[in-house]
Amino acid sequence: MGQNSKIEWCDHTVNLWWGCAKVHTGCKNCYAEFLSDTRYNNDLWGEKAGRRRIKSAFKVLWKVQCEAEVAGVRTRVFIGSMMDLFEAGKDLINPSGNWLTTHNMRMDLFREIDAGLYPNIIFLFLTKRPELIPWAIPSSWKETPPSNVWFGTSLSDQETADNIIYHMRFDGNKFLSVEPQVGSIDNIDLSGIKWVIQGGESGPRKRPFDIEWAHKMRNICADQKVPYFFKQIDKVQEIPAELMIRQIPKEFKSKIIQQQSKIV
Repeated sequence: MGQNSKIEWCDHTVNLWWGCAKVHTGCKNCYAEFLSDTRYNNDLWGEKAGRRRIKSAFKVLWKVQCEAEVAGVRTRVFIGSMMDLFEAGKDLINPSGNWLTTHNMRMDLFREIDAGLYPNIIFLFLTKRPELIPWAIPSSWKETPPSNVWFGTSLSDQETADNIIYHMRFDGNKFLSVEPQVGSIDNIDLSGIKWVIQGGESGPRKRPFDIEWAHKMRNICADQKVPYFFKQIDKVQEIPAELMIRQIPKEFKSKIIQQQSKIV
């Protein structure tokens, strides 16, 4: 799981494990929970549930790296659509070797990144728990974060923006996923943020998206000179021409990423 993502702002999606727990209003109609626990009858959601290791995760990452290297490109990999990389460590219900918990898998990924195994991959780490990023990452990353790692967090309304943006004041490449947006965001300080993605909720239980929210965020990003990417209204309504804006950071366009940190 899984390559060639349908998510517009990345090229591939890779999950190290399945499972998560809801933390704010954006999680209410979580598609990942529906797929896991309803469609596939798993029991992987909630603080007390275990998490299922994805056996192919590291093989897929290496395959993506090799293909990108041969093609001479850099590729964006979102980790992960069925998990939260910065959730506190949970037991794996199918452990293997040293992978007894999600924290073990997370640290192995960080070690491989630090060892320079993935120079052609831009990692997009998206979390609803940005307060745990400084706790989870290697100590060396706090001073010299890898240039091919981007830390993102999800906002859904003014309350989540006010509560979460404070925790994004650390060094490194940072982005915001303002989706699913379910309420107005009138004020937000984008200092240190290098990319904003915005979109409404989709699916049969979707909450309404006010198109003025998009106009407002587009203008905020323009005023603060942050690249802006509008993803969707609800995957049903057509995006108006003035909002068909899909900017990406300039850092994604250069050919080579220099690894800058080492785990000690």
